[in-house]
Amino acid sequence: MNKKVLTFDEASKYTGLSKSSLYKMTSQRLIPHYKPNGKMIYFDREELECFLLKVRIKTQSEIEEEAMKHIANNNQKNGRSKK
Repeated sequence: MNKKVLTFDEASKYTGLSKSSLYKMTSQRLIPHYKPNGKMIYFDREELECFLLKVRIKTQSEIEEEAMKHIANNNQKNGRSKK
């Protein structure tokens, strides 16, 4: 699907969201959308992609790596070093 502007049905298929979920999200203004004539709802494909990728969940290894860096930085700040 290479269209820039998606209809409501196309956006539902593109995102994998049910039509009722997508409609709730538009009525609650949780997802960016357009209503140029006041009735039909349209979506910008790039905005949908940004919305879908908004909250990334880190992998366990990323969390562990950050924790190790945090501990190492705190040890350096406090004048402690590994021996």
